[in-house]
Amino acid sequence: MSPHGLAPAAQRRVVALGGGHGLSAALAALRLLTDHVTAIVTVADDGGSSGRLREELGVLPPGDLRMALAALCDDTEWGHTWRDVLQHRFSGAGELRGHALGNLMIVSIWELLGNTVGGLDLVGRLLGARGRVLPMAGEPLDIVAEIVGHDPERPTETALVHGQHRVASSPGRVSSIGILPTCPKPCPEAVSAVWDADWVVLGPGSWFTSVMPHLLVPELADALVATPAKRLLNLNLEVHKGETRDFRAEDHLTSLAATAPGLRLDVVLADPTVVVDEPSVRSVAAGLGAELVVAPVALPDQPGVHDPLRLAAAFRDVIG
Repeated sequence: MSPHGLAPAAQRRVVALGGGHGLSAALAALRLLTDHVTAIVTVADDGGSSGRLREELGVLPPGDLRMALAALCDDTEWGHTWRDVLQHRFSGAGELRGHALGNLMIVSIWELLGNTVGGLDLVGRLLGARGRVLPMAGEPLDIVAEIVGHDPERPTETALVHGQHRVASSPGRVSSIGILPTCPKPCPEAVSAVWDADWVVLGPGSWFTSVMPHLLVPELADALVATPAKRLLNLNLEVHKGETRDFRAEDHLTSLAATAPGLRLDVVLADPTVVVDEPSVRSVAAGLGAELVVAPVALPDQPGVHDPLRLAAAFRDVIG
């Protein structure tokens, strides 16, 4: 048993794909079950501290990578201290305002080592990370989306919108998503991790800018389709907000099928609040080859926030 009372899922090799707070929630749960966790992180962020460093230095945006590393930190005073150092964000009015210290640290290590993956592994050692963090591609990506109603004054028109930040903050409805370059350099270690995994977990996270982009990197997408690993889709707690305004759970599944028609799933995990029409969701999931598993995974007093222990228990019941 782990210190949290959860039995390990036989030390399965689990790969989790996503970005931002959604991926961090999945990692916080998975790290309670196995030390063999690999996070594969989106590299399309173009806002805030990450966007500034990306533009000024031409590096991968480090923010989502930093958050994933922090989520995997060791449960010791050492691990928590370095997690807090990594997450510290500068205030004030100078040029450092808004930068996360961990972003600066990661980029500095990249410059010193000249090795993106080696730099992330080094930060992981500093944190005592219970797993590994990898980028989904070897170069920064740009999100491109067709959005209906991006201009509120033209609610029926479709606009082509560039950039993760603009797509994520658009008041319109995303109808399709793409990346530039269309055939980016893959991260070989990420592709290998998918092939070697026992389970692959997609989501939760911003659907179009954190989860779906992984399916648009050709070599990574091919590995996700062909890997012998089982595949689990973890639906968001608020499927109808943000980038997926007015979506139902079924709409997430149909958009996944449209983006990656060759991808099959084994399990769709959803909180009861997400499954409004269970027979419909179960039917659409079955069309993707998946069983629908409904389990409470949200904090009782914060319905839109995952409870790490509840999510870990749900993962354990499926993966174990």
